[in-house]
Amino acid sequence: MDSYLVYILWYILPLYLLIHLLCFIFADADFTLLRASLMGHRPESKLKGLVVWVTGASSGIGEELAYQLAKCGSRLILSARRKDELNKVKQHCLETSNLKDEDILVLPLDLLERTSHEEKTKAVIQHFGQIDILINNGGRSQRSLCLETSVDVYQALMELNFLGTVSLTKQVLPHMTQRGRGSIVTVSSVVGLAGAPLATGYSASKHALQGFFNSLRTELTDFPKILISTACPGPVQSQIVNNAFTEELNKPVTTVGYQGHKMPTSRCVHLMLVGISNGVKEMWIAQQPFLVFYYLWQYAPSFAWSVTDLLGRKRVQNFKAGVDADSAYFRKPKTS
Repeated sequence: MDSYLVYILWYILPLYLLIHLLCFIFADADFTLLRASLMGHRPESKLKGLVVWVTGASSGIGEELAYQLAKCGSRLILSARRKDELNKVKQHCLETSNLKDEDILVLPLDLLERTSHEEKTKAVIQHFGQIDILINNGGRSQRSLCLETSVDVYQALMELNFLGTVSLTKQVLPHMTQRGRGSIVTVSSVVGLAGAPLATGYSASKHALQGFFNSLRTELTDFPKILISTACPGPVQSQIVNNAFTEELNKPVTTVGYQGHKMPTSRCVHLMLVGISNGVKEMWIAQQPFLVFYYLWQYAPSFAWSVTDLLGRKRVQNFKAGVDADSAYFRKPKTS
């Protein structure tokens, strides 16, 4: 018996740890989500026929969510401010899936117009009779230094990313509690878990969302069939940088760099749908080396601060040199 135990400790355990280390090196999501992707329910079977409301559906992650959900057979509500873009997304969904025209509702929505959210929710329920999943994806990012940023920008970020999302959630949630089931999925960010330079306001709005939905989840313990989930992606190929706030409200981003080093939007969305299908409460989605930071902040925050300070200093220096913030870790600063 003793020799058998020694054999396990000397051979089996190191092999087990080695396999997990190799998996982590090549991982692009947390272990719970990856396990679900390998052994859990498939989105194609779990999401078929469900009514899914996606905000921010005109581009980026929201647009890709619409395409993949359509292929899963979900009935869709597509919301954003730009109706023309939403109609294009709807047309592509119809062309690449078995959905019919009445299965997709284009519903223009401005998260800042909170007084309209009750009416919009009623319109969805009138059209489909139910809302099975709300995916809070709408919002804007930020690319500016705190010392140069107007307080108006911070207010706009909180109004849009946080209060707009909370407002819509509060309209949909009573419908779900009445039915006793449903899912509210919110797209947060890695900076909703840890801070990052050039995104003080954006990070604050995502931290606020994390706190709100983590607290809401604990209030809904009497509704075990209602899922409150947050997705925390790292850098993803999308158009969010193009529309980011800068130091002034109406000043556009001047440099949008190469996106190739980021996770493909299709992979990010696939993992999100896997998480939704398997009831994952929090999803960490990022390629290495970003994924390791999630774990460092979770289990070794002091060490994480040291690393973050070094990389943050470099990011600020490169930003001031005119290098796109998202590629600052991969390219050297421009020299005159």
